[in-house]
Amino acid sequence: MRLGHSADWRNGMQADRIPAIPDISRPPRDLVDALAAIGSATLASELYHKMGIRDPQIRGPRPLRSGSTAAGPALTLQCMPKREDLYNETEYEEPERQLHRHVLYPTQPGGDLGSGIFGEMMLTYFAGRGGAGVVVDGCIRDSAQAAALDIGIWVRGVTPNFHAQTNIVPFAVNVPIACS
Repeated sequence: MRLGHSADWRNGMQADRIPAIPDISRPPRDLVDALAAIGSATLASELYHKMGIRDPQIRGPRPLRSGSTAAGPALTLQCMPKREDLYNETEYEEPERQLHRHVLYPTQPGGDLGSGIFGEMMLTYFAGRGGAGVVVDGCIRDSAQAAALDIGIWVRGVTPNFHAQTNIVPFAVNVPIACS
């Protein structure tokens, strides 16, 4: 679902009212705990043998801190090339409302290495809400502070730039995404 809010006049155009994003349904906690105890190689093998999913890995992002693990339902964030007519200051409002304990936050900036999707403040907020981990097919900011947080973080790289400073902006939440 696209992010936005009502009666926003920018560049002489009115943004459409975007309905609230429905809450995601979450699996039972005991199932999440059971999956967290399984190694990634075992899980990948079972996904292939039981469900026919041949290549369940994400090749780009690497752990920010060695030995990180995380399991949980996903709250996705899709990014798109920056368009000043669509960008608004409340793009994180809906994802923040949906952060719950043990959620993973996979993000699709399309491998962009110039935009920091999350920084210390957003990651600290996420960790404080009980988030399990963040997977960013791109960059974050404030890597030293992020590495000190008690959540799993997987990224392609780090940058000093914030997300809307360069090429991309958050666009949709809880939609299918692709991480390379």
